[in-house]
Amino acid sequence: MKQLTLVDLIEGISGWRPAGMETPVHPILDSRAAEPRREESRREESRPVFFAFKGENVDGHDYVADAFKRGAIAAVIERDVDVAADTLDVARSTPPQAFTTPLLIRVRNTLDALQNAARFWRQQLNPRVIGITGSVGKTTTKEVVTKVLASRYHVQRSTGSYNNEIGLPLTLLQLTDADAYIVLEMGMYVRGDIRMLAEIARPHVGIVTNVEPVHLSRAGSIENITLAKRELVESLPPAPEGVAILNYDDRRVQAMAESTQARVFFYGLSPQADLWADEVETQGLEGIRLRLHYAGEQLYVKVPLLGRHSAHTVLRAAAAGLTEGLDWQDIVDGLHAPGPQLRLVAVQGLQDSLVLDDTYNSSQASALAALNLLKTMEGRKIAVLGDMLELGDYEEAGHLKVGCRTANIVAELITVGERARFIAQGAELCGLPRNRIHETPDCETAIAVLRGILQPQDIILVKGSRAMRMEQIVMAISKEVP
Repeated sequence: MKQLTLVDLIEGISGWRPAGMETPVHPILDSRAAEPRREESRREESRPVFFAFKGENVDGHDYVADAFKRGAIAAVIERDVDVAADTLDVARSTPPQAFTTPLLIRVRNTLDALQNAARFWRQQLNPRVIGITGSVGKTTTKEVVTKVLASRYHVQRSTGSYNNEIGLPLTLLQLTDADAYIVLEMGMYVRGDIRMLAEIARPHVGIVTNVEPVHLSRAGSIENITLAKRELVESLPPAPEGVAILNYDDRRVQAMAESTQARVFFYGLSPQADLWADEVETQGLEGIRLRLHYAGEQLYVKVPLLGRHSAHTVLRAAAAGLTEGLDWQDIVDGLHAPGPQLRLVAVQGLQDSLVLDDTYNSSQASALAALNLLKTMEGRKIAVLGDMLELGDYEEAGHLKVGCRTANIVAELITVGERARFIAQGAELCGLPRNRIHETPDCETAIAVLRGILQPQDIILVKGSRAMRMEQIVMAISKEVP
């Protein structure tokens, strides 16, 4: 099996190919990750290469010695470090010669070096690349698309939310020649971000989920977000090699069909889409059931995804399968295959309550989707909702809309944070009694309030932006497993 070696990495960074450095490697950003890993058999024989990035609070150059002590074979640096090791000075165009490891690879810019290596390695192996972007649903879509394609092919995917200028190159460097596909999540803050990621990854297929006012404070406007997401389909190769899988139900995404040379494949809940669904039924924690329509065929499927909004996730994954030549049996097998835990998790809570842990992040669209799921559950319902960050000018309106939605769903509402006061206002304006609304400044206070109002067999939704650290609330009210 062909996988990244140290000589490949050096060639990708510098254009040189020093002899005698064929050791398989994998890149890391944290010196502690240089400890031996066994989650993948193909990693057991590879050695770590430490990329030293300088962040706002931590400088990776200070941990190069630690990385070497833990087993790293090389470190990519952009300034001097006090470590006894051979140095390959790419920054000064040192000619190739014999080197020993551990090796310091000196470059002008660590990020540029990582991205250049990823470009090189992607071109060496040339798998079929699927890029996924959108305001909400990227990670879940990535996981389900991967499961569908994996029913027939060997598939690599970005882990976690490795969706930026660092995470995407790291994912590409994990490729081996066994991987027929790689599925990449592509995030953005401003225009140009996705174009840059696409230039590195060179996707053949682009999937766009939706356009919502997420990261609005950085992007500046919903129009800028639309233009930024559109960069993915603009970067695709012409048909038939390129395929743009677009959400017909989102008018901004639908319009992207005019901006690509790729084949356009629409999905949605409208019969005008190439692949569409109806009879969507949510069955609580059992998942959803829906009927799919494609090319005159109809197919009923039940999928273990939570909430009505997951119908679009099913459609995206099925669309990827169909455009890549899979049959319905492959697609259905993939939709039912076990895989990594998705974002919303149901856990047992105190007093036999059920906690819906959706604390990974929050936006208006994802909060409304979580509330819609909560509405389908049987029992007394409590929502614990925190600040939704980076909504920009839409901050007040977005929080008010979420608050209004809670009014006919929950028995009790607890808000956490300064911005969440608008959620409380929206709930009161839409009819939730004031004595059922509890505004709190932080997670600690929210935990105290929640414990005071909790009743047996309550269902509690906990959701907020990542920076709110609302997982503390879930931990505080979760039932300990003996």
